[in-house]
Amino acid sequence: MGLARHQAGGRFRAAACAGCAALVGALTVSGPALASPQGNVSIQMGVAGEGERGDIWHSTHWYNGLRGDVLFGRERNADIGLGPYLDVSTFGFDDLRLGGGGSLHLPVHPYVPAVLSLGGYAKADDGSWTPGVAADLFIGSRSYNFHSAYVIAMGLSLGARYGLGDSREASVILALNIDSSALWLPAMFIYSWIKGSPSE
Repeated sequence: MGLARHQAGGRFRAAACAGCAALVGALTVSGPALASPQGNVSIQMGVAGEGERGDIWHSTHWYNGLRGDVLFGRERNADIGLGPYLDVSTFGFDDLRLGGGGSLHLPVHPYVPAVLSLGGYAKADDGSWTPGVAADLFIGSRSYNFHSAYVIAMGLSLGARYGLGDSREASVILALNIDSSALWLPAMFIYSWIKGSPSE
């Protein structure tokens, strides 16, 4: 039983890595100036409280996720945006959760908007999949990018999950959203520094 769980966990982590790579590749490609729609990919790290059958916070887990979205209809910071999102996440690396749905960008402040997301997810644990519903609220920096189809976002997110399986699990998530550019921009800077200018 333990060996089977370990092997299943390894497959879940491999699938998560493959999904993360595909998501980053699809959403971090820059476009021409004044491009619309605009996408973002963020890394999420935080804590999740999980309970079952009405017990909201029975256990605490380290939360990790990768989330990408594309918002349509925006041409400036004060515009409302709407579009789809996808995410890959795990509670303490003990399971794998694949989610998706829709996001609504609300310009409550030109430079510190709120993004409300509603959707669903499927949780893989012990070789079986369980569906659930999800809701997230992001608050942070997400200004309109007038020069690229990629928009940088940093902030906090509060999430809720409710499983539709037999356990009726309920989860609350508090996470820090770190833009994926925190990983690939330093790599690009180092590459440019090593390569040097054409005159050199």
